[in-house]
Amino acid sequence: MKADRLLSILLLLQTRGRVPAHELAERLEVSVRTIYRDVEALSASGVPVYAERGRHGGIELLAGFRTDVTGLTADESRALFILAAQGAHAALGLDVALGSALRKVMAALPAPYRPAAEVTSRRILVDATRWKGGPQRPADLDVLQDAVFADRRLRLRYRHSGEQEPRTYTVDPYGLVSKAGVWYLVADRRTRPRLFRADRVRSATVLDEPVRRRPGVELGDVWGVLRRQVEERPGGLDVTVRVRRDRLDMFMRLNAAQLARLPDAGGEDEWVTVGLSYGVVGEARQLLPFADHVEVLTPPEVRAELAAAAASVTALYQRAGHADS
Repeated sequence: MKADRLLSILLLLQTRGRVPAHELAERLEVSVRTIYRDVEALSASGVPVYAERGRHGGIELLAGFRTDVTGLTADESRALFILAAQGAHAALGLDVALGSALRKVMAALPAPYRPAAEVTSRRILVDATRWKGGPQRPADLDVLQDAVFADRRLRLRYRHSGEQEPRTYTVDPYGLVSKAGVWYLVADRRTRPRLFRADRVRSATVLDEPVRRRPGVELGDVWGVLRRQVEERPGGLDVTVRVRRDRLDMFMRLNAAQLARLPDAGGEDEWVTVGLSYGVVGEARQLLPFADHVEVLTPPEVRAELAAAAASVTALYQRAGHADS
């Protein structure tokens, strides 16, 4: 609806200040020409909004103009009370502030919507953490937050997975992202996007130098690039296995990230064939916990890898048995 779009433009301008017309068009999924027509409509209704063309131009409200918008719909009021797990807010030191903010929002809601919002907060919970994610080193987000909000560069001592000693990096942070209960620092290093797990940061120092972000690039843009790099990373090694049907559901859940070919759900055979994809041969060792419920069919080097690993485990326990006797 046009009225919703006009309100969205007004709120964006109040929050962001000057915003390029093409950015408003992208966010609201309309053409730039439509944005300029909406700006004319806002101006005709008495809103002091104006547009400046040119390289550094954009759409902006007259300095000092503010408006209070309290006309929340029923769906909007319910949406505000569907919240992620408290852990995310607690990690940022905002759990108390969150409760206070929600109480203020509840008081500001139109009276007919308050019962629905209250019921929603008690009936819907979004928990972003994964099942059996395993113990994690607590992430100290205080210094990372300081750098993000102060627009300062960071010096990190960071330990990569599989390495014993941390490395030192100087980075330009865009912001923090929480994904499936894990916090990440999104930053540029030498103008290239990088992702750092917060729980692997061994120390962080906020520098006096101002951050050097790429012009016009926002946190969401960099996160989108990094997420696609992770999700679209080629496996490189195709593996075909057969799985006992009574273990198939568990197998699919635990190996969802490696699935390259879905099994045929029909049939009554004891075994089901599944296609997987790994980066290197050694990664296929994660199949060992399934013991004789999973058999690798191809390629031969993966069969040999698992056979050698199983033999090493057998030899280890045999040695331990002899030592105890």
